[in-house]
Amino acid sequence: MADDNATRRIFVTGLKNAHAMENQALSIMKPQVSRIENYPEVADRLEAHIRETEGQIERLDEILAGLSESHSAMKDMALSMGGSMAALGHTIAPDEIVKNSFANFAFENYEIAAYKSLLTVAELGGFPTATAGLKANLEEEVAMANWIDHNLRSLTMKFASLKEAGASAKV
Repeated sequence: MADDNATRRIFVTGLKNAHAMENQALSIMKPQVSRIENYPEVADRLEAHIRETEGQIERLDEILAGLSESHSAMKDMALSMGGSMAALGHTIAPDEIVKNSFANFAFENYEIAAYKSLLTVAELGGFPTATAGLKANLEEEVAMANWIDHNLRSLTMKFASLKEAGASAKV
C-alpha cells in the first residue's frame, strides 16, 4: 500500500473495533445462556463460545500490545451496552430462543467478515505476527456459525413441539 502509516491506522482501528465487537458478543451471549432452561445443547454451546470469545479478546489484546497499542475502553463499553440492550429486547418475545438463534447467526457472520477483513489488512500492511491469532478467532467464529446453521432446524422443531405441548418453549 502507498501509505504504511495509513495501513497501520486502518489495522489498529479494525483491531480495536474487533475487540469491542467481541465484548459486545459477550454482553449478548451471557444473558442468553443464563435464561436457557429447555435447550441444554444451546446453553452448552453458548458457554463454550463465551470461553472462546474471552480467548479471542486475549488474542486481540496481544496483537494490539505487539503494535504498542491497546483496546478502546469507550468502544468496548458502548458496544457492550448495545449488546446488552439487544439481548434484553428478545426476552419479551414468545419465541425468544428462536429469535436469539437468528440474531446469533447474523452476528457470527458479521464477526467472520470482520476477521476476514482484518486478515486482508494484516497481509497488505505486512503484519504477519497478527495472522495466527486472527485466523484462530476466525476459525472459532466459523465453527459457531456452522453449529447454529446445523442446529437451527432441530431447535425450531423442539420449540414448536414444546409450544404445542403447552410446555415452556420460550427459553
